[in-house]
Amino acid sequence: MVVVGASLGGLRAAEQLRAAGHAGELVVVGDEPHPPYNRPPLSKEVLAAEVALDRVAFRTRASVADADWRLGTAVTGADLAARVVRLADGTEVSYDGLVIATGLRPRRLDAPGQDPGAGPSRHVVRTLDDAAALRARLKPEVRLAVVGAGFIGCEVAATARTLGADVTVVAPESEPMLRPLGADFGAELRRRHQRRGVRFLLGRTVARFTGTGLELSDGTSVDADVVVEAVGSVPCVEWLEGNGLDLSDGVLCDGALRVEGRPDVVAVGDVARFPNPRYDDVPRRVEHWSIPTDTAKHAARSLLGENGRPFMPLPSFWSDQYDLRLQSFGAPALGGGDIRLLEGDLSEEAVLGYHRDGRLVGVVMLGCGGSLPRYRKLLLDDTRVPTS
Repeated sequence: MVVVGASLGGLRAAEQLRAAGHAGELVVVGDEPHPPYNRPPLSKEVLAAEVALDRVAFRTRASVADADWRLGTAVTGADLAARVVRLADGTEVSYDGLVIATGLRPRRLDAPGQDPGAGPSRHVVRTLDDAAALRARLKPEVRLAVVGAGFIGCEVAATARTLGADVTVVAPESEPMLRPLGADFGAELRRRHQRRGVRFLLGRTVARFTGTGLELSDGTSVDADVVVEAVGSVPCVEWLEGNGLDLSDGVLCDGALRVEGRPDVVAVGDVARFPNPRYDDVPRRVEHWSIPTDTAKHAARSLLGENGRPFMPLPSFWSDQYDLRLQSFGAPALGGGDIRLLEGDLSEEAVLGYHRDGRLVGVVMLGCGGSLPRYRKLLLDDTRVPTS
């Protein structure tokens, strides 16, 4: 068995293959030199203070200690018909079963104007090395422009402001985290950031880099020493080109996470696009922390021919910004047209329900941690999948 990708999804896939009974050779290939580590702290704890790798690295279970871990080596291609993957060091690895777990890479701004060595330093936050490079620049009073107001953008803004940076957030949406939260929740989040001193320039995009920062689409100039590009992610699928796969948005899978019905190839984590019958039959990618573990367990059994149950995970995410914790279960983005206050008050603590065709499909909680089990059970119990 060959697992391509050595982050959380790849690690969990290797563990689940062993748990499902695979006792043969197991190869895990990853382009980073580090062993698998936890990414959510990168925009928070790791960015706020120097954190050693062992503080964020996942514990390696005994079941996968004998795996052949080929770290620091990218995969450059694959021939699925021949059951071979090609590595950047020129070697080829054959397989009987393949797990695609290559995840995402940050999207970069496509804006002109910056000469090498001039203007603000540009950063993304995806890897441990990314966080370390950005942390070195986040000094008190440094002028930071965060482009993007999603999870990463808002978390970086909060961490940087706590460190004393002068922070401006630029985004094309009307409110931060608009798609996952909706306008009312996003507006409350913006107000909380503003009370901490963060400036928002919304409804605007970056037109070009300048020697002193950014020029926006409406002509506004933003002075910045550092720019963080938090403008989304791109699935890492180029190495699979030439195999006749649908790679238009990650890797298309069936309900068993097999890649377009192939019994010897599965995909897990952020890169997998699969249907979730809990909601409908539309294949979607889900970029939430729970998904690598959920998909790995199901995909491992599919690869070993032991799956007969429908795969219908309940996605979950959380976000820590200042002393604020957001938690979510389900698929709130599917219910953005019908958002209802279920509990509390948005100015303090609250629970919002996201509905589609009158059915609750997602919950987002601002505080209210004691209510979490009740809403999670409510979403788990309401399933559209037949039990027969």
